[in-house]
Amino acid sequence: MEGRLFGSETEYGCLINLDHRWESPERIIHRVKDHLFRTRKVGLLDLHHRGHDEPPGNGGFLLNGGRIYIDMGHLEYATPECTRLSDLVAYDRAGDLLITQALEEMGVSSAVSFIKNNVDFETGATFGAHENYLVSRDFPFTLEGLNRLISFLVTRQLFSGAGRVGANFLPDGFLLVEETDPPTVRYQISQRVDHIVNDLYQWVQFNRAIINTRDEPLADPGRYRRIHLLLGDSNLSEFATALKFGTTSLVLDLIQMGVAPDLPLEDPVSALKSISRDPERRWEARLENGKSMPALEIQAAYHQAAQRYLAGRDTETDWILRSWGEILQDLAGGYAKLVGRVDWATKLWLLTGFMEAEGIGWEDPWLKSLDLEYHNLDPARGLFLGLEAEGKAPRVTTSECIRQAVSAPPPDTRAAGRSALVRRLVERPCPYVINWTAFFVNGKDLPMPDPFKTYLKEAKGLPLDR
Repeated sequence: MEGRLFGSETEYGCLINLDHRWESPERIIHRVKDHLFRTRKVGLLDLHHRGHDEPPGNGGFLLNGGRIYIDMGHLEYATPECTRLSDLVAYDRAGDLLITQALEEMGVSSAVSFIKNNVDFETGATFGAHENYLVSRDFPFTLEGLNRLISFLVTRQLFSGAGRVGANFLPDGFLLVEETDPPTVRYQISQRVDHIVNDLYQWVQFNRAIINTRDEPLADPGRYRRIHLLLGDSNLSEFATALKFGTTSLVLDLIQMGVAPDLPLEDPVSALKSISRDPERRWEARLENGKSMPALEIQAAYHQAAQRYLAGRDTETDWILRSWGEILQDLAGGYAKLVGRVDWATKLWLLTGFMEAEGIGWEDPWLKSLDLEYHNLDPARGLFLGLEAEGKAPRVTTSECIRQAVSAPPPDTRAAGRSALVRRLVERPCPYVINWTAFFVNGKDLPMPDPFKTYLKEAKGLPLDR
């Protein structure tokens, strides 16, 4: 997409078969990480501390330019920098493939599954699916500018939510009890919103916000800023992933141009939860002026603005605009029209059919198990992957592109140069320090501040002599 760079970060849940309770998620996570780097040699483990909670060997950069590491007890995968939605989807799924291949090669795939979701039903804890968007330093990172983004993000869950059975009313960590006598929520459209307590906040772990405001561009700070989002769900649907990143990118363009809709919400965090939990799916949001407005109408306002100012810019933009309009129209007609494209609707369709076939209700614990299986990355168990294999979910990329993305970088970003140097160091080890923005090898420094530059010539010319 023109002038845009984005990437995803996915934290995976780990599920151990009851017959193998002698294993633990912590042990499996470390074994998978070590298998990938030490046995398969798909990248380079860090030789240095990256933070107080990231000691040497905690993770490393991959041949595809991305990164795998352990964060707060979860295995996490970050894609390389991408400029095209098809690349973003392929590299997002390449992380899934790397992990499932590792389980098979380790001989534990029958006992262990990795789950691409965002909530632990047993503990109520959450793990993230973060989004990163590069913008110019002159992006209006002000309360007014961010409010125009927040109204879009709060209502975006209509097509980006992954769905979940039940709700968390006693959030984990240091968060406050939300209701003294919480109502029953059978099903909601987003997993992550129960754990979002602020609209804007600088830190991540204990005060999760819709937008993380820490200024860490991971690029030239004089030219760029990174928009870091915490509120999203992990999507299994390729269509949902592409639409989530694509529409958000267009809204950032509208804000940069000064033409984004001005529809500030009275209480964005409350609106997040009320939209997600609405059993009637009316999805009303209260604006700052006290009036209520359907979330679908808020989304339509953003879509109309994007259509007016951005249509015809490039093929990918036109795909986003067309798909966005179609999904908003289908949302108005009922969730069954969304099956295969929108995760929360697809999951609800599967669960409803199962309940009817088995004669059970929402209170049956079986449903939470099925909820998890929807997100299972094992092709033989994952409910969504089963639908996809049957051709009931549209694709944005191909299985071959995903396989290639495991070990090859995007060709048009600095991930290409990073990948080239990682590959050289895998084949010819010597001391190194690697970050997103620089390499330091044998006293030689290779800064990489421009994410739109490949740095291939510099990476291939860097001497590796001891």
